Amino acid sequence: MPTLLLLRHGRTTANSAGLLAGRTPGVDLDSYGQEQAEALPGRLAGVPLALVVHSPLLRCARTVAPLAEARPELPLHEDERVTECDYGQWTNQPLKELAESPLMRTVRVQPSAVVFPDGESLRAVQARVVDAVRDWDARVREEHGPDAIWLMCTHGDNIKAIAADALGLHLDLFQRLLPHPASVTAIRYAEPPLLLRFGDTGDLGEFVPRTEAAAREAAESTETPVGGGA
Repeated sequence: MPTLLLLRHGRTTANSAGLLAGRTPGVDLDSYGQEQAEALPGRLAGVPLALVVHSPLLRCARTVAPLAEARPELPLHEDERVTECDYGQWTNQPLKELAESPLMRTVRVQPSAVVFPDGESLRAVQARVVDAVRDWDARVREEHGPDAIWLMCTHGDNIKAIAADALGLHLDLFQRLLPHPASVTAIRYAEPPLLLRFGDTGDLGEFVPRTEAAAREAAESTETPVGGGA
């Protein structure tokens, strides 16, 4: 079976500002996110990728750009189905304010019941992203064989939803997963699917208390489990 490397985009200006970017146009990587993107070719050195699929949003395109530049022969595909959740009225709102919303408790404990105001349901998000992943995985297997490796660059909640599906977890448990920006999650769709790695950045600095890395990774993400955390 092919191996899927799920890459979350690098940290963005919205992440560092404490905003829920959603589908806001033009949200770009911040300086740290750009460093993460530039490190990607080195992190994947020696990994033979069959193709790359990415969300159409700018932050995902920017994240894979250095990899595409380093490997000009690598097929690059954009897929609307793996774009960010449509958070409706929550889009571009401060996470601290959203944490006070009555809906946030449902987001935390029963995400399968959540429909964002004027936006999308989390059930719909999971359905479209899992369909996209399985479609691409089947295509990679057919065109490149069962040992192929491919990469998808997408968003935090999408990665959580895909990983939950692979693990056979109910959507209501997906908030227990937290993939950091620029982290890699590896899945192989065997029978049953195998989660080979989750949220790997290669950096354990965030676990050292009272450091810049620890403060950066903590942010307010644990208070507002939407968007995948900052």
